[in-house]
Amino acid sequence: MAITIGINGFGRIGRVAFRIAINQPEQFKLCGINVRNADLDYILYMIRYDSIFGRFQGTLEKYEDGIIVNGEKIRVYSENDAADIRWGECGAEYIIDATGAYCTTEKAMAHIKGGAKKVIISAPAKDQDTPTFVMGINHELYQPSMHVVSNASCTTNCLAPLCKVLEDNYGIEYGLMSTIHSATAKQKVVDCRSLKDWRTGRAVFGNLIPSTTGAAKAISLVIPTLKDRMNGISYRVPTSDVSIVDLNVALKTKTSYEDICKKMKEASETYLKGILDYIDDEVVSSDFIGDSHASSFDAREGIQINGHFFKLISFYDNEWGYTNQIFRLIKHMYQVDSGIK
Repeated sequence: MAITIGINGFGRIGRVAFRIAINQPEQFKLCGINVRNADLDYILYMIRYDSIFGRFQGTLEKYEDGIIVNGEKIRVYSENDAADIRWGECGAEYIIDATGAYCTTEKAMAHIKGGAKKVIISAPAKDQDTPTFVMGINHELYQPSMHVVSNASCTTNCLAPLCKVLEDNYGIEYGLMSTIHSATAKQKVVDCRSLKDWRTGRAVFGNLIPSTTGAAKAISLVIPTLKDRMNGISYRVPTSDVSIVDLNVALKTKTSYEDICKKMKEASETYLKGILDYIDDEVVSSDFIGDSHASSFDAREGIQINGHFFKLISFYDNEWGYTNQIFRLIKHMYQVDSGIK
């Protein structure tokens, strides 16, 4: 039986979630979408064409209350308040909130009022009450009593598998991470007013823009032993998709880069299969567009200073890979909620 889902928000993550759900009809049934100021013709246009992932290959048409995709009706709502979305009417139980506006349990519970059962926030939570999960790292802590969860950030989803392998095998003393991050909707194509973050207001074309990220500090939400041991920064760069985690880390146990690579490869083939990938080739960022892994460890780019200090590099599709992690989490939540082992 397919898991019934709904999508609130139809930006980059919302549209990628749409494609992933439609591509897996045996596992997921997309019942409804909520888009503020919805225009059905424009929604079909956004689905049909994508500058990164190309043209949608299925059939598309509209009807009075929504759209028809590959012959299946999907209800489209146009509500400003999540509490007004009638998820129960269309049958959506697991809601992906991709708006960035409902990042606390208190706010996200509005979906439950509309008939949903669970809400997955596609961003870091902004409160202390919302549990954060990264599949492959701490997903086993999910409980059926949890109604709202956060899938963390795309960068945390890339960083966490690396940290898990290192922490489990050697212990991490401390680490500093930089993410070389593709442009997002926050970036400007020309210099614009940005009072909160002056640098973010600068044009992304022709610039490398230093920014902030909470991804490294947030790692302790999924690996508690790393609390106060990680920090990081971000650079926004003029590419449209795929980012890099550049991790400088001091380990407690003396080892070699060759042994680290061995442990990463083992993890990618066993307990982190499908989440962590191991790459030993001359790759560049565009090679990972559409890659479903959360983290793709680049074995050829690491550096060893001594037996305790290392640099590790991992690629991630900050749209496609991250959103696949959301669907892995939904699948796990459904199995736990249904008592399926």
